[in-house]
Amino acid sequence: MIKVINSLSIVIPVFNSAPILKDLILRVKKSLDNLDCSYEVILVNDGSRDQSWPIIQELSKSFHWVRGINLMRNYGQHNALLCGIKAAKNEIIITMDDDLQNPPEEISKLITKLFEGYDVVYGTPIRERHTLLRNFASKITKFALQSTMGATTARNVSAFRAFRTKIRDSFEHYHGPFVSIDVLLTWGTSRFTSILVDHESRKVGKSNYTLKKLIIHALNMITGFSTLPLRFASLVGFVLTLFGFGILIYVIGRYFLLGGKVPGFSFLASAISIFSGAQLFALGIIGEYLARMHFRIMNKPSYAIRETVNFGGQQDNDRAPR
Repeated sequence: MIKVINSLSIVIPVFNSAPILKDLILRVKKSLDNLDCSYEVILVNDGSRDQSWPIIQELSKSFHWVRGINLMRNYGQHNALLCGIKAAKNEIIITMDDDLQNPPEEISKLITKLFEGYDVVYGTPIRERHTLLRNFASKITKFALQSTMGATTARNVSAFRAFRTKIRDSFEHYHGPFVSIDVLLTWGTSRFTSILVDHESRKVGKSNYTLKKLIIHALNMITGFSTLPLRFASLVGFVLTLFGFGILIYVIGRYFLLGGKVPGFSFLASAISIFSGAQLFALGIIGEYLARMHFRIMNKPSYAIRETVNFGGQQDNDRAPR
């Protein structure tokens, strides 16, 4: 039995999903019909190149609780999610993908778990329906996220989340170009948990998250929201400094104990290569942070909205039809 909630917002980033949007909305409606609450579904079109936006406009005419946001260009899944989250008006927010791999029928499980005293609940797939390469990339991303979040729950994160809208206050004024919703949620709470849910095969098309995109996302999370790379660079520098002292002791000891000449050019060249490589490595990491500072100083936005549908007016406060 689900505890009674007053209102619910479903935020779904959309990218090239025209063939499946109608089925998605119908399944979401069927799932939410069992909940005695008002609800809204916010579809954020993230620069789709197909007919996704016209279909969102059509759905918003058929269902007044479907709201649409059309972004100026493709900003990325997390940026689109941030846009939808900031636009949400209800008590609890659910985020999910647009490909129906997150079954809307599992939403009730997330809500039930949330009312056990948590602020954020992740729907962890019982079995992920991805390729081997995609699963490997996901593990890399979750490792990066764990180092950033500092929470073991990071191992169970997914795009299928439920959280209390009040947490949004902690990142209300965040406007940086690099966004990780999971990291931003840690700014407002430490009460995370996860629950096992079904994970279906993708119905139409293929995943837009390539190995390259997942690795870039992991890099953005680490360098954009933590100082772990800088600490790692400091550790590398410290270890190599000790190694340098070791070389110095070895050279001096060899000279006094064995006499003769110290090792020649090859030994010196290898030592120089080690230290110059360490310096370039550290400079590269510092450069990544400087680049992000540069973008923040430029006030580059997380997203820009071209147009919206079904926002504002009395209809936003109506109860969703049964």
